[in-house]
Amino acid sequence: MSEIRIDALLPAEMATRAAYIGVRKAEAPALTTFTLAVLAGAFIALGAVFATNTAAGASVLPFGIAKLLTGLVFCLGLILVVVGGAELFTGNNLIVMAWASGKVSGGALLRNWVIVYAGNFVGSIGTALLVFWSKQYTFGAGAVGETALKIATGKASLDFFQAVALGVLCNALVCLAVWLTFSARSTIDKIAAIIFPITAFVAAGFEHSIANMYFIPFGLLIKEFDPAFVAEKGLDLTNLTWGNFFINNLLPVTIGNIIGGTLLVAAIYWSVFLRNKDV
Repeated sequence: MSEIRIDALLPAEMATRAAYIGVRKAEAPALTTFTLAVLAGAFIALGAVFATNTAAGASVLPFGIAKLLTGLVFCLGLILVVVGGAELFTGNNLIVMAWASGKVSGGALLRNWVIVYAGNFVGSIGTALLVFWSKQYTFGAGAVGETALKIATGKASLDFFQAVALGVLCNALVCLAVWLTFSARSTIDKIAAIIFPITAFVAAGFEHSIANMYFIPFGLLIKEFDPAFVAEKGLDLTNLTWGNFFINNLLPVTIGNIIGGTLLVAAIYWSVFLRNKDV
């Protein structure tokens, strides 16, 4: 009779599970993968909506406390992805563990990344449009919209290499959060594993490519389609352009996210636990 265990999986067992999950993700049908990726983009965007509202209301608090609260509520996004079941590009950087073990081809890995990245973009932009049409940004006497514009402008104003570095740090924490969920035996385990790494990356100001697919376009929508609101807030939005979104943020942050997830998490854990093992 096999032993019944209720304790969390150990790191070596987590690595085996990570490789198994990577194979399943890489082999999933394209339409299924894309649909789940759209959901993930929307889920992360919902976390961003929650974070924007909280940041607007936390402006009177000390800097660190405000950032802590903002990061805590942003966890909603990854909780929905992991528990609800969805495909997130940054978390899927861990498929590299299956690829390094020879279980997934390079083509299958890139196929998953491309499909998931595109789906995440659609889900994020779609949510940004829906939230904009709802006029939710006018809540709190416009405090929500003002905060959204400040967040978007700050992200669009980053130096290229600064954005890469912030992206590396971010996805190291995101992939660590996903990695920790591989130890989980229950839904509560998964949620608990997610909270601290995700809160940390948001509170520290690191950059997440999929979250930014919501944050910056949402600010751009307000800027371009509600000039009266923008004029009332009197903000300098010179750097908030579609060009800066793609070149100053999305491109370098995506590069950084890939480096952080694949090299700092997936490659290291693969080399420790799977390099000499037939998974």
